[in-house]
Amino acid sequence: MSAEHERTDPAAAPALVIGYGSTLRGDDGVGPAAAECLEARRLTGVQTIACHQLTPELADPISRARLVVFIDASTDLADPVVRVSRVFPEAAHQVMVHTASPGGLLHLARSVFNACPPAWVVEIPVAEMGIGEHLSPLAQAGVEQAVVKVLELLKPEEGLYSTGAGPLRPAP
Repeated sequence: MSAEHERTDPAAAPALVIGYGSTLRGDDGVGPAAAECLEARRLTGVQTIACHQLTPELADPISRARLVVFIDASTDLADPVVRVSRVFPEAAHQVMVHTASPGGLLHLARSVFNACPPAWVVEIPVAEMGIGEHLSPLAQAGVEQAVVKVLELLKPEEGLYSTGAGPLRPAP
């Protein structure tokens, strides 16, 4: 670990939310849309990143986080509900590529920075991945559900984040 990459106190480290996908491909933009919704809430102790794709450069902020939530689109319409699952470090077959997986980024953070926070993937069901910047009704509803699920993962009852006006509770 370099002197430039000093770990902060884990208790003071932010939660990190990374929403990814192409905002130019219709519903594929649900990840960034959900991240932007969370960013608009100005949650203390939560850092959000909205990006087109996961890249190796994200290993640095991941290594500094208390926990990480990845948000992405899912084309599995057999079960059109927002899904949340734990993700663990996994060795990538190609270390230096332009895109990465959540597990690959966790592995890279652990390998390079000796830090790997607990992480989850929130998958939002989508239907329309064509060219365009609009979300389908299914995707828009999924973004709203994903925001609630992320807030639950951040455990507001434990005070991990707030809006400055007391604990923020997810909507029922």
